Amino acid sequence: MIQVFAFYLFAALAILSAVFVILSRNPVHSVLWLIVAFFNAAGLMVLVGAEFIAMLLVIVYVGAVAVLFLFVVMMLDIDFASLRAGFVKNFPLGIAIAVVLLAELVFGIGAYRAGSIDLAPAAATAAPPIMTSNIAAIGQVLYSRYLFLFESAGIILLVAMIGAIVLTHRDRKDSRPQNIDRQNRRRPQDATVNMRPEVGGGLEL
Repeated sequence: MIQVFAFYLFAALAILSAVFVILSRNPVHSVLWLIVAFFNAAGLMVLVGAEFIAMLLVIVYVGAVAVLFLFVVMMLDIDFASLRAGFVKNFPLGIAIAVVLLAELVFGIGAYRAGSIDLAPAAATAAPPIMTSNIAAIGQVLYSRYLFLFESAGIILLVAMIGAIVLTHRDRKDSRPQNIDRQNRRRPQDATVNMRPEVGGGLEL
């Protein structure tokens, strides 16, 4: 019974939050509603027994959306005064959303302990169920059958990361080198010079 109730709760809130993602005019609000949609989708994955996909949704997608939220705040011309003014007005809505997310977490844990939902009746030729979790089964397959491909993908990502660091810290010949130690030892009175140019004379660099 708790599984069915949790399924309808997660599904309804996922659809509702997806609608608000489209209808919200404020990009920050759209990103927040998208995070709510990801959390509800992760709850649906937990109900069907796909814990690994649920963890990917929360860790990867919600983490990436948080970074996207920072880029939106930095790059768009957002009036922070209006956002602070609407904080008190939207505070009850934020508390309500927090309570709903807490209730979803409680129902999700209860539904997970009760067992996954059977999406279809088991056929006579179906494989016997594996008496282990979804994450443990994926780990056994990755580190046994696909070990070489998994390690190769890790080496490629490591080489790409090292290449990005090398390209960032390379010395450019067409620019003046930066002496950090000299900048730190510079006195405040030597940092700026008060010039009194004549009218129409300009400055001598």
